[in-house]
Amino acid sequence: MEVRILLATLRIELGLELLAGRDGLDRRVTGASIQKPGLALAGYTAMIKPGRVQVLGRTEIEYLWSLGPTERATAAETLLAHRPPVVVVTRGQDVPDQLVAAADRHNVPLLVTGLRSSLFVEALHKQLANRLARVRSIHGVLVDVFGEGVLIIGKAGIGKSECALELGMPSHRLVADDVVEVCKTPPSTIIGTGNELIRHNMEIRGLGIIDIKDLFGVAAIRERKRIDLVVSLEEWTAGEAYDRLGVKTETHDILGVSIPKVVVPVRPGRSLATIIEVAARNQLLKAMGHHSAIEFQKRLDGTLERVRPGRREADLTPPSLVSTLPGDEVE
Repeated sequence: MEVRILLATLRIELGLELLAGRDGLDRRVTGASIQKPGLALAGYTAMIKPGRVQVLGRTEIEYLWSLGPTERATAAETLLAHRPPVVVVTRGQDVPDQLVAAADRHNVPLLVTGLRSSLFVEALHKQLANRLARVRSIHGVLVDVFGEGVLIIGKAGIGKSECALELGMPSHRLVADDVVEVCKTPPSTIIGTGNELIRHNMEIRGLGIIDIKDLFGVAAIRERKRIDLVVSLEEWTAGEAYDRLGVKTETHDILGVSIPKVVVPVRPGRSLATIIEVAARNQLLKAMGHHSAIEFQKRLDGTLERVRPGRREADLTPPSLVSTLPGDEVE
């Protein structure tokens, strides 16, 4: 990201002001990591990494002021000769003239903020991590269901948008339809947002393009959401073995992160919105350490272990486990 873009987008939020090095605003920040180059001012520059923001806090500036004018100029030259993309002085401190002159000489933007170093570094790192994260586009729909980010995927025309519309009308919120742009933030969080061009819009076959924000208000949408669950909609196939207990957890890989996934077969008469709501609630329970399917399996195993001699285990198995999918006969 160019320093001019960083300055333009974060000037107000981080209280940034350009002090010197205006001709270097096209320099690029290439990493989210931020350095405090105290040792570099003392002459040890081996740890300065290219492409990183350099932050001078109270310790570094007070060290510069403790030096004589000649030594101060040497220290500033030692740091800026490595041509970092940008140097930021925190706490609104007075900046030595030697540092300003070196910034102009090497065309390195020198910025000042009134924030403390710890607050500035934390805020800037978060912004850089989001803006520099690798972005990937996924065909699907992202909705916020009970606070859980649910990514609905499936082939075109299977009903993803209609399902999201049904979810969004009562109490849930749409994040993105058709194109979901995802990025990874450290250490393993996947964030989804809508494409800028079609954000808040939804395509409903038979109606065309509708604007969810205009139809239902700002409470029906949100700009970005962490993805907690992937729901894969698949056409119902006769004879296909679908998960009946939910003991095994499937996952879906997004940018190297495994996201829990459930496969929901689509068949006339099934309320997909209700099923997705229950899936989101169940995922919340799992995050709290309560896995209903595993606990049921343990109770079932405990019951089977107490079977009297000569009694068939199948006699203790609930009919729902012996039967097959709806429409099949139960013996």
